[in-house]
Amino acid sequence: MERAQASDGAAFAELYTAYSDTVYRYVYYRVGGRTSAEDLTSEVFARAFQRLDTFTWRGRDVGAWLVTIARNLVADHFTSARFRLEVTTGELLDSNEVEQSSEDTAIEGLRNRGLAEALNRLPLRMRQVTRLWTLGEPTAHIAQQLGISPSTVRVHLFQARQRLAADPLVVLLSSSTRS
Repeated sequence: MERAQASDGAAFAELYTAYSDTVYRYVYYRVGGRTSAEDLTSEVFARAFQRLDTFTWRGRDVGAWLVTIARNLVADHFTSARFRLEVTTGELLDSNEVEQSSEDTAIEGLRNRGLAEALNRLPLRMRQVTRLWTLGEPTAHIAQQLGISPSTVRVHLFQARQRLAADPLVVLLSSSTRS
């Protein structure tokens, strides 16, 4: 990061290589479309590059800073009028994605909303661990970021799975899609 802040383009390229997958997964998980996720991920790194001089080390991973930028961009994306009216050409032409019926889309939306609500009912630390793990972060990295032991991370993940599996809304929504 220090090299990138000193205008070393190769150092910023290393940051991009190291964190682009994590940022993409974070964004894709929230926006659901490949084209939008790619656009927003590019925007995250463009903004990060513009704001390199504002980054100050606080003992956290650079990825946390990038994910914070991504979180803000995703929020802006959903509140913008463009999101409500726009269907990108890439989404229209993307032949790799299977087209869903409107019923399947509605059920998936309910399932995602129910899961998000269930996740929000988890205790804060358990929620943080689960979200980082969902983004593909290794257990040791999660432990380091949150200042806890790797075994505590595994316990939080196990307990989160148990609570989510027992949550009535999650159970109801998952059973209604198995027919």
